[in-house]
Amino acid sequence: MIAEGWLRVEGIHKRFGGTIALKNLSMSASLGEIHAVVGENGAGKSTLMNILSGAIKPDEGKIFVDNKAVEMRSPHDASRLGVRAVHQDFSLVPHLTIAENILMGRLPTFGNRPLWVDWSTTNRRAQAILDELGVKGLDIRTRVTNLSVAHQQIVEIAKALAEKPSILILDEPSAVLPKEELGLLFSFIRKLREGNTLVLYISHRLEEVFEIADRITVLRDGELVGTVPRKDVDQNLLIRMMVGRSVEEIYPARDRRQGNEILSAEGLCGGSQFHDVSFSLAKGEVLGVFGLVGSGRSAVARALFGVEPPTKGKIFLEGKEFHVRSPQEAMRAGIAYVTEDRKRDGLVMNCSIRDNISLASLKQMSHGLILDRKRQDHLVASKVKELAIRTTDIAMPVRTLSGGNQQKVILAKWLLSRARVLLLDEPTRGVDIGVKVEIYQIINTLVKEGLGVLFISSEMLEVLGMSDRILVMQEGRLAANLARAEASEEKLLQYAAGMIR
Repeated sequence: MIAEGWLRVEGIHKRFGGTIALKNLSMSASLGEIHAVVGENGAGKSTLMNILSGAIKPDEGKIFVDNKAVEMRSPHDASRLGVRAVHQDFSLVPHLTIAENILMGRLPTFGNRPLWVDWSTTNRRAQAILDELGVKGLDIRTRVTNLSVAHQQIVEIAKALAEKPSILILDEPSAVLPKEELGLLFSFIRKLREGNTLVLYISHRLEEVFEIADRITVLRDGELVGTVPRKDVDQNLLIRMMVGRSVEEIYPARDRRQGNEILSAEGLCGGSQFHDVSFSLAKGEVLGVFGLVGSGRSAVARALFGVEPPTKGKIFLEGKEFHVRSPQEAMRAGIAYVTEDRKRDGLVMNCSIRDNISLASLKQMSHGLILDRKRQDHLVASKVKELAIRTTDIAMPVRTLSGGNQQKVILAKWLLSRARVLLLDEPTRGVDIGVKVEIYQIINTLVKEGLGVLFISSEMLEVLGMSDRILVMQEGRLAANLARAEASEEKLLQYAAGMIR
């Protein structure tokens, strides 16, 4: 029997300084349902989840669990009330085993020897949790460091479930997972629903929400827009609820007049990753690149930027052959590269916003070996304003920004370097729909100014919406070079899967 409104919040307010994070928010969720919470960056999703998990206290409002008013002054209080949260950043200890991580802080000991761990009982209890959730093929004695990201995510959730919570909060659970491993996660979550657990699922990936959720709550600017059954809403309506725009308004209209060729490749090869790739890119053009995982699409971008220089073939910049041997050479030639993993390759997370934006442009901010701090601040502040990067101080560490604003910092870095060619690899990965629209507008402005943009994405609608032409990669080879007018989702997938040759 499903308990209606097992979790309720009424009139929740939360303010951080001069920013109102949540305003008079009320909502409810039931046991035995997967309840998605969606909204743009800054909509209040994470603040709400932090309140429900006891990480922060609301300024006003009430929380009810099983029709009883409760106070959650700490995660310990929340845990006692049956609420556990799994955040984006794992809290696992890599050198410990699966069993040790699942039962961390609750390892069984021998009664007469409280400092001696009962390993037999530990392993049996940890295995029972995995068995209950239908997880197979994992040896609970395996060290976590040897697991795939998907299995680490499962261990993180199992760890939360060791205390048998009635409410499990999953904050962007798929953010670190490749798409091919989502099935494992979703199967796991559905098992929890069958066990009458309430799963609060926060995600910016709308296609996942439509696949997994029973109901969807939409937040905008800290306020409730509405809660709707998944079956009663389509993606267009949900996007309009989130950002006040329809799907048709997301991709900017563009004058598709182009200039002369700025970049081209002939017979480009990259070891075993891609072979015989030829294409051209004009000034003022967005050239989309689509392909399945392992198709070689990202390897082509790395070769053009000199991260993994091509093993064969030729590259031309404005008609002149260009031999790229390193990223430094590519940067000097005016080529910029936004990688698909911004935290690992695009940013120095503990450095300031100012220093991250300046990294590729220090020469234009210096007099000889002396950095002109005043000029640096002026140039950085101008890009922060131009790209609407939401921060109160450019001296703040870049890690304090949301994912979407971090992505805009990377774009600002390359725009300040006066690049002529921009290689974008999954430029909207990990950001919500509102920031996606902002990034699309930035790209639109750049091509108006004559930049050539190579736009790599695994989202077909995004490639179709942004590109003037589209290259399709299939198992390391160029399968198609399509004009936008002749491209469709069906055709892109057929070429990418090798159904059309």
